[in-house]
Amino acid sequence: MWLNYLIRISLSSAEVCDSLACVDCWAPEPLSSLKAMAERAALGSGLDGEISSLHVTDRDIFSGSSAAPGTPAAPQPSVSEVSIPPSLGVCPLGPTPLSKDQLYQQAMQEAAWTHMPHPSDSERIRQYLMRNPCPTLPYHHQVPPHHSDTIEFYQRLSTETLFFIFYYLEGTKAQYLSAKALKKQSWRFHTKYMMWFQRHEEPKTITDEFEQGTYIYFDYEKWGQRKKEGFTFEYRYLEDRDLQ
Repeated sequence: MWLNYLIRISLSSAEVCDSLACVDCWAPEPLSSLKAMAERAALGSGLDGEISSLHVTDRDIFSGSSAAPGTPAAPQPSVSEVSIPPSLGVCPLGPTPLSKDQLYQQAMQEAAWTHMPHPSDSERIRQYLMRNPCPTLPYHHQVPPHHSDTIEFYQRLSTETLFFIFYYLEGTKAQYLSAKALKKQSWRFHTKYMMWFQRHEEPKTITDEFEQGTYIYFDYEKWGQRKKEGFTFEYRYLEDRDLQ
């Protein structure tokens, strides 16, 4: 009885091994691409003679779909890349040099940017309070003079004092009031030389763009008034703003 049982088990194991072997023989390989899937589907449906038509090349994929089947595709034109500098889109003929007026305007813009007004310039001048007050003689000024921030006060100052305030108190209300007082004395500011000019006599030549003659100007480098004969004062350099 035990012998029959062992024979029966060995026969069952052999059948299982034969079944697994058959499964291994007929197990499909993993589908690695769409091309392999299409070929396997064609084999399963009996389309052995049409498998060659399933081989698609890159030219067939990117060729136009309007071409008739079986017609050879037209050769595609070669495409080459061209690198164009971005600056040529702005100025194709190259950068254009700036004119003298444009260079002057650019310089004035940079000067205005470096001398922008500060928000504190609009504040009222506060009196200076000394931390360690020193007693002074009673006939000296103990407080600022009355109405010292008015144009009437500045008109009573000497011309040299007004020049000192204008050049050494830059960006303050005092500079503005000194410039206003100088204009009332027929001084005119030259924006190119950054100097004040005054007519010494009537100009010999007057046009719409300039006037020529003898002028008195204040030289802030040597700190004194000088006379210039035959000087041409171009009106484009004249600071003609009305100081209110």
